[in-house]
Amino acid sequence: MITARFCLAASGAALLLGQAAAANAGPLQDAIGAGDDWKIRGTFRSRTEAIDGQFRPKVAESDFFQSFRSTLFAEYDAGPVRFGAEVIDARGYGQADDSSVGTAEINPLELGQAYVAVEFDGKLGKGSKGLVTAGRYTLAIGSKRLLDSYGAGNRVPTYTGINVDWKSAGGDRLIAFWAMPDLREPTTLRDIRHNHVKWDPETTDLQFFGASFTKANVLGGSLEFYGYRLWERDSEDRPTIDRHLFTPGMRFSRAPKASTIDWDLEGAYQLGEVHATKSPTDVRYLDVSAWTVHAEVGKSLAGAWAPRVSVHYDQASGDTANAGTYTRFDPLFGSRRTDFGPVGLYGPVNRANVVSGGLRLDLAPSKRLDLGLMGRGLWLDSRTDSFGVTGVRDRTGATGRYAGTQAEARIRYWLKPKVVRLDTAFAYLAKGRFLRDAPNAPATGDTVYGGLDLTVDF
Repeated sequence: MITARFCLAASGAALLLGQAAAANAGPLQDAIGAGDDWKIRGTFRSRTEAIDGQFRPKVAESDFFQSFRSTLFAEYDAGPVRFGAEVIDARGYGQADDSSVGTAEINPLELGQAYVAVEFDGKLGKGSKGLVTAGRYTLAIGSKRLLDSYGAGNRVPTYTGINVDWKSAGGDRLIAFWAMPDLREPTTLRDIRHNHVKWDPETTDLQFFGASFTKANVLGGSLEFYGYRLWERDSEDRPTIDRHLFTPGMRFSRAPKASTIDWDLEGAYQLGEVHATKSPTDVRYLDVSAWTVHAEVGKSLAGAWAPRVSVHYDQASGDTANAGTYTRFDPLFGSRRTDFGPVGLYGPVNRANVVSGGLRLDLAPSKRLDLGLMGRGLWLDSRTDSFGVTGVRDRTGATGRYAGTQAEARIRYWLKPKVVRLDTAFAYLAKGRFLRDAPNAPATGDTVYGGLDLTVDF
């Protein structure tokens, strides 16, 4: 594993060796006078959030959490070869002793990226661009529903391996990768609460690889095909269900544009085998057969506020009562914020055991201000499996499928364009019968959530 010393040295070198002012540089790069061969940038995000009427069992009914995420990135371009490194610090304070805050929020002083990349522009077609990256890096592909990098969560997922990214002059794109997803540290409640620094290791016991090809200009949009393989094995200190999964899928999408209809249609199937439990004595594999779909159709209307109205449908299979198969979809390393609302202290839904339809309205009164409103109904795909990431379950299925109705609002405003931004998020979950009456559902009433982000890009 590459140590943090490399990352700190690379960042320090960026600060010491920059000379002439770079064109279109960010505030930090411009301030230190870094040359055109350098890319230097940083971010700082403060998030204040609170929740009442918790939907998770056995955690605080009401909670408060103050988190901070800071990054410092430096890349030197030496012609066809690039050297890059990034320090990422994600920490938080103020949560209850029995809070839901965990490894998704706390990851202090981490080596986020440390890589070498080689360009092969024009080698595979006139006007094409290509890059091979080896080391530790972040990675996001397509809709980000199955693989995301910098997301709404506090922690940034990173990978150690090799990645190939090629784009044609006409906009086609191929991404192929092999990686070891970096394991989350710290893991104990004490270390999480005290923001203890523990480097994220990688291991060949967890491997993730695959490819995505996107064909541009298909019926006014783009068509993507992908396949991802996840291979996992138990270790002494990290028991797992030994996932051996293959997830092929496709996506047909058209980006929103004024006075036109847009769409985003995506589906994936999942097969392979897993163990039923994490117990070391569980050696029997279950056949996996799971799936997910997303369908979204929108229309951007003419007007000063640039309104867009869209209809959404999401479904992901849950595990059934059949003991011989496993049918709960695994969302891999995907993002939840865009489709399912705020995360952090909130976030009851992910792409597992869910059926949901909703209506969304987006408005942009100015270049600085945008607003989003959405309401969606929530049901279980399988009434005997746990719902989303709530941990609520009724193995008998007696409490039915209706989980509730979620309403959310988001307001974002640039205090200083492209530098300082406020992002507010609100959510209300009117719990349905399942989240009220399932055997382990907390008797906490409906859920109310509010969050405020202040993000500075420099």
